Amino acid sequence: MSDADAGAEDGVHFDSEHPARIMIVDDHTIVRHGIAELISREPDLGVVSEAGDAEEALRIIADANDLDLAIVDISMPGMSGIDLIKRAVEIRPSLPILVMSMHDESLYSDRAYRAGAKGYVMKQDASDKLLQAIRKVLKGGVYVSDRMQTIMLQRYLNAGDSVSFIDNLTDREFEILRLIGQGLSVQDIAKKLGRSAKTIEAHRANLREKLGIRKAAELTRFATQWVERGN
Repeated sequence: MSDADAGAEDGVHFDSEHPARIMIVDDHTIVRHGIAELISREPDLGVVSEAGDAEEALRIIADANDLDLAIVDISMPGMSGIDLIKRAVEIRPSLPILVMSMHDESLYSDRAYRAGAKGYVMKQDASDKLLQAIRKVLKGGVYVSDRMQTIMLQRYLNAGDSVSFIDNLTDREFEILRLIGQGLSVQDIAKKLGRSAKTIEAHRANLREKLGIRKAAELTRFATQWVERGN
């Protein structure tokens, strides 16, 4: 199954007279504008709103009845993209969501799909991949890259061996583990996620317990190696 064939399509049609109405959610203004410019070049697509964080995005989703698609980032201050997807699905179950993130899809796409996303594209991908994913999701399909399909199949075939420790982590613990692996301190993580240092320390303690790690230095080493492997 190729990128273009993943998921069923229901025949929804957009054109220059009735372009798809898209919202972009990313905390970097230059990224939002860049994506908007790319999309606006397509006669059948149009950007009607932008949001710099999850809270603003949820307000727009709750108030607007004319959105056809939301493109969201994963890592944002405060509420994460994963939590945003869950909340958005509760508010507007019919609104399809496409994730566009700098993070490797092998790390995050499973959680994004489970949260309710209909596709995952990396910011490093070529622009035609983004447009392909947008149109796939707008037609009612699910966009999964060829690379991720292979990874998901391998995980399925190996599922009988053992349950990944990642499956036992909450979305917030998963996010913090990744940030620890990227070398961020407790204070840095707290600032990035809009949480207190005490809260981050509590999550670190939970991570050590779930992973069977006794010391903070061991957790840092484990997280660093995990991120480097791209598990």
